Amino acid sequence: MNEELLKLEPKEVWKNFVELTKIPRPSKKEAEIIKFMENWAEEKGLEHITDEVGNVIVRKPATRGYENRKGIILQGHLDMVPQKNNDTEHDFEKDPITAYIDGEWVTAKGTTLGADNGMGVAAAMAVLEAENLEHGPIEVLMTIDEETGMTGAFNLKPGLLKGDILMNLDSEDEGELYIGCAGGIDVTAYFKYKKEKTPKEHKAYKITVTGLKGGHSGVDIPLQRGNANKIIFRFLNNLSEKTKLRLASVTGGDMRNAIPREAVAAITVKDENKLKKYIEDFNKVIKSELKAVDAGVEIKAEECEMPESVIQNKVAKKLIKAICAAPHGALRFIDEMPEIPETSTNLGIVKSENGVITVANLVRSSSDSAKEALAKDIKALFKLAGAKVKFSGEYPGWKPDFESPILSAMKKSYNEKYGKIPEVKIIHAGLECGVLGATYPNWDMISFGPTIRFPHSPDEKVHIESVAKFWDFLKETLKNVPEK
Repeated sequence: MNEELLKLEPKEVWKNFVELTKIPRPSKKEAEIIKFMENWAEEKGLEHITDEVGNVIVRKPATRGYENRKGIILQGHLDMVPQKNNDTEHDFEKDPITAYIDGEWVTAKGTTLGADNGMGVAAAMAVLEAENLEHGPIEVLMTIDEETGMTGAFNLKPGLLKGDILMNLDSEDEGELYIGCAGGIDVTAYFKYKKEKTPKEHKAYKITVTGLKGGHSGVDIPLQRGNANKIIFRFLNNLSEKTKLRLASVTGGDMRNAIPREAVAAITVKDENKLKKYIEDFNKVIKSELKAVDAGVEIKAEECEMPESVIQNKVAKKLIKAICAAPHGALRFIDEMPEIPETSTNLGIVKSENGVITVANLVRSSSDSAKEALAKDIKALFKLAGAKVKFSGEYPGWKPDFESPILSAMKKSYNEKYGKIPEVKIIHAGLECGVLGATYPNWDMISFGPTIRFPHSPDEKVHIESVAKFWDFLKETLKNVPEK
């Protein structure tokens, strides 16, 4: 299937993207893609280095006559989010992505596509190997582990890069220029529990929530899609008021930055007839609530083998109440840009394992004070429920500069090429620009890219025509970079 992508234009970008689909590259498992990029740069005769954490930097000198232009850093990340549908057999550490053309889009068969940020990396590779482009000095910075902690960006050492302008190729709407982003912090709660005997008079059931679209916990959070964790615990809370139940295990979501699409809980109930009746009623309610955004949602109860033990009852009760009370979604929007969230939180993971239930929340905000306040609110809630709470992975936002020289140059270039001014925006997601800008405060920064929909989910797709426009605009931008 992937080979049909080679017929798409621009061929110089798509051929690189096809190569990337062949290489497993989930976050924190980037060894193969790092080696590939090193070998690729070596074959092209390009200067390259790999720093101590695995970031790959490749350099290309200015074309003749452009030596006096400001140095450009084209930046993207090598890793991708590993998400698949429940019925898809795929090992993200071994298997290539199966990509195919679906009308005006390219998508993948039952998995994330990796267009985030494979398209940006593919375009940077095309710039490096092109022999007929006009540009000043080029450096390409390819970071690791952007999706699960920005490890590469946080550990980039000062002085490695010489350029003046950072062009991040990781935003997801062609025709838009991003000049700011939200910061974030992980708020993780831990409930310790002991195992208790399974009640003999109970029946065991597996409860599943499926059919949700999920998506990027920043970009897609204002769409108000269903959260599998919130849904399943809402169901358990309501069911506990109708019959005695015990929670044996729970697993919902697997990425703190992806809206959870599926959740499963093993429970026992005293009155199975009340369970069967209520699950019918609950399905009708949740389908009605989410019909406009998640019409495929479904919650099922299937009888299963009796578990050997159940979670300590007093802990399970507090967990259920805490998850029901925990916030999720976009909580405030930017006053000047009311379509963009200012502050949000994603209740991304709930998982019981080895005597500990982990609840992972990702808080985002373009306001540092609002980010801190919401994180502390969530911490207070879970501490009241008896959990230990840890803050981690905090990263800064990127403060917009509306007087940016590269912004002015790119607005002019876009207008001359396409007859309109591109939209200037702030994204509610954790672009690496905020982190990188803290290490290189002299950089003039901007972010742009092709149109990608539903990143971080198996519905991820990239618009074919937008890739061509993105590539043409990138070439035009490089030709018109300001002089030093």
